[in-house]
Amino acid sequence: MKLPFASSQNNLNSTHIKQEATGGGGGGGGSIGSIRYEPKSVLDVQRSPPSPFEEWDSLMKELGLHDDSTKPAYQLDLPELPPIHTEAAAPATAMFFHSDFENLNPNLNAVDFMGQDDDDNNNNFVDELIRIAECFETRSIQLAQVILTQLNQRLHAPTGKALQRAAFYFKEALQALLTGPTRVTQSSSSSEIVQAIKAYKTFSNVSPIPMFSDFTANQAMLEAVDGAMIVHVIDFDIGLGGHLASFMKEIAEKGEVHKANTPAVRITAIVPEEYETESKLIRDNLWQFARGLKLRFDIEFVSFRTFEYLSFKSVKFMDGEKTAVILSSTVFHRIGSSFGFINDLRRISPHVVVCVDGEGLMGSEPSLFRQTVIDGLEFYSTLLESLEAANVGGGGGSEWIRKIETFVLLPKITAAVEASGRQVASWREAFVRAGMRAVGLSQFAEFQAECLLRRVQVRGYHVVKRQGEMVLCWHDRPLVATSAWRF
Repeated sequence: MKLPFASSQNNLNSTHIKQEATGGGGGGGGSIGSIRYEPKSVLDVQRSPPSPFEEWDSLMKELGLHDDSTKPAYQLDLPELPPIHTEAAAPATAMFFHSDFENLNPNLNAVDFMGQDDDDNNNNFVDELIRIAECFETRSIQLAQVILTQLNQRLHAPTGKALQRAAFYFKEALQALLTGPTRVTQSSSSSEIVQAIKAYKTFSNVSPIPMFSDFTANQAMLEAVDGAMIVHVIDFDIGLGGHLASFMKEIAEKGEVHKANTPAVRITAIVPEEYETESKLIRDNLWQFARGLKLRFDIEFVSFRTFEYLSFKSVKFMDGEKTAVILSSTVFHRIGSSFGFINDLRRISPHVVVCVDGEGLMGSEPSLFRQTVIDGLEFYSTLLESLEAANVGGGGGSEWIRKIETFVLLPKITAAVEASGRQVASWREAFVRAGMRAVGLSQFAEFQAECLLRRVQVRGYHVVKRQGEMVLCWHDRPLVATSAWRF
């Protein structure tokens, strides 16, 4: 899950919020490309003081984000993480389809979507999910409701093996389109905000996916803004801000290495409107982190609603700055990948556009509801298997895995299902048609990724390069891909 910033003011549509930490003056600068890094420094970024997230709990308490639940699961301290599994087996899914499923998706001929349960009543839940998706495409809403009622009897809780749990969350997302958000899909209370933050922190600790995305994206940006004294990052998926903290630290260290004044970092976050509480929490963290680095820093927020109306006219630019834009496959579900957006992107002349596809390359083609369910079950069951590999003896029933599923993965599944109804076009094809070209990531970015996987020490993860992208895979299945683009 990404927890976007939102304004701490009531109306974010017409206002910007600004914080600044001042340090050194302008002038000077050096070449990022000339810096020689110690291998261990690659992975020290997020664990070396000062950390932007060391004071999360105290800041949450200051903002009144106390836990309003009496359940033991809702404690502010992070759960005890399981030991790392060093001998992860290959995914346990078998290799055949139900006949109906194979006819619907003949291209996916190496993935098992069998029920994975000894109970015969559960063996057809995949077929029923696909039937529901088809009902959305044919507008057979009453039939979809009938099938959902039956499916709720079989998938009444996120239990069982990876595929069954993934199917439960897709069922919840489809049901939300019919009846509105369920208890599992809504997130607004104080305790739920705390749990979402805890879940993402845990996800970052046990899975290489977040750190892989952060390091590859940061390296692409660092190389593109080389030599700039004002660096402007326009982030459409800012999340907890940890990736930007790492980026800011690299910029500050660059100035120290070259004994030059540190460049200023400007961040513009394009955010949903509804996350007012999280915004102050994360904004204050980044501001304090910048002050500890003695980094000149500025952050502003623009709501998605405002951006959809004004496009990049809602973003402030400065002469002489170098601009990097961060996009994600999830963001394209909301803003689309239309010619209008890309044409507006061309007008601001960014030095690099970094795309992080955290849906296992699901966003490569336009998708209907049915294909979204098929591809999504494959991807998210794979992701859940990769998480289980770090959980010796716990399987999918561990509380920390359940929190990740509920607060990190379910929002992504819901966004993908909702986007199916809007027929979001392939952003890669749209980029190419608009004349954008993929810029291969550097050897150092590849080195970072390899160091990360050695640190994780869970067998099954590996990195591949293809068509200008760097892809993190679990065995032979892609989990996340980072690519850099220029006009």
